[in-house]
Amino acid sequence: MTHVFRLSLRQLLGRWRVTVILALSGLMIALTAIAAGQADLSEDAGVVVLIFDGLLIRALLPIVIMTLATAAFGNELEDRTLSYLTIKPVPRWRIALPKLLASLTVGGPVVILTGVIMTMIAFGLDAKPVAATAAALAVGVTAYAAIFTWAGLVTANALPFCLLYVFIWEALAGALLSGISYLSVRAYSLSVMHAIDDNSFSGVADGVIALPVAVGSAALVIAVFFALTVLRLRRMDTP
Repeated sequence: MTHVFRLSLRQLLGRWRVTVILALSGLMIALTAIAAGQADLSEDAGVVVLIFDGLLIRALLPIVIMTLATAAFGNELEDRTLSYLTIKPVPRWRIALPKLLASLTVGGPVVILTGVIMTMIAFGLDAKPVAATAAALAVGVTAYAAIFTWAGLVTANALPFCLLYVFIWEALAGALLSGISYLSVRAYSLSVMHAIDDNSFSGVADGVIALPVAVGSAALVIAVFFALTVLRLRRMDTP
């Protein structure tokens, strides 16, 4: 399992991928700094929603994680070397878990650190909004990684599928269909953020669900998609 984890880290730390992720993170921080220079974010709930829901939760979080997680099995599938892993007499979860952990190891710190910096720019050194942002992103990173790792294993068109999921299902359908928040990673993240600091993030209240439901649903999503990844490894034909 350690060997698979190290191999996956090397695959995900490609120069172009890291450059894109860091550039996107830097852009989000810069936009937050510009907004903070134009308005008092502690008093302007609308701008807070734009930054933390629009830029951080809707854009940076899913884009970074889908870029990494969909590529977790990418090299093995492209090079047709996945069979060398699956023919070994090891439980399939010992293949799936290091792939998931590699995405979390590379993407998690980048997303969470970026969110923390954005929060400190917006609210200063107040620990409460910083903790709310970090916890919300940790939930979102893990849930998205589980979903997108599975997607990258089952289809060669994982990136278009994930983009449709994020920008159609979660954004458009979430705004139009009642109850869709219970099936939305974005809603889970916003709910954690709002529950920890409902004063700083009061503007996102319309998009949240009860904290126990959000945390339980996120845990269920992670477990289900990890199980689906393991099941796919068991059943797929590997040349």
